[in-house]
Amino acid sequence: MRGPDYDLDGAFQSAVKGRASALVTIGGALLNRHRKQIVNRAIKHRLPSMYDSSLWIEPGGLISYSSNDAESYRRAAWIVDKILKGTKPADIPVEQPTKFELVINLKTAKQIGLTIPQSMLFRADRVIK
Repeated sequence: MRGPDYDLDGAFQSAVKGRASALVTIGGALLNRHRKQIVNRAIKHRLPSMYDSSLWIEPGGLISYSSNDAESYRRAAWIVDKILKGTKPADIPVEQPTKFELVINLKTAKQIGLTIPQSMLFRADRVIK
């Protein structure tokens, strides 16, 4: 999907026709705006799906592995606070996320007929039942 004239149904039909075995999304404003529709189509076509944000899991996404959004926002607030107190932005080191989370939606797994191994469930930070 690229640009404002996307064809969501066509994209999924092409995936099914091409015998895609899974769906992996990489975020962006266009995809995020159509999160629910994408998740619903992945479930409809029984495509295991992995997303780059836990925001996709509540509406029915299967699995996400990403940096922890709350932690990233806390770090951003810390940086803004330093700048407002007079630190030059160039003097603040660039940071990479250090806290990641694995979120699994078992309701979706059941809907698409997928069994998640116990070893993966034990590693998950959050499991939606």
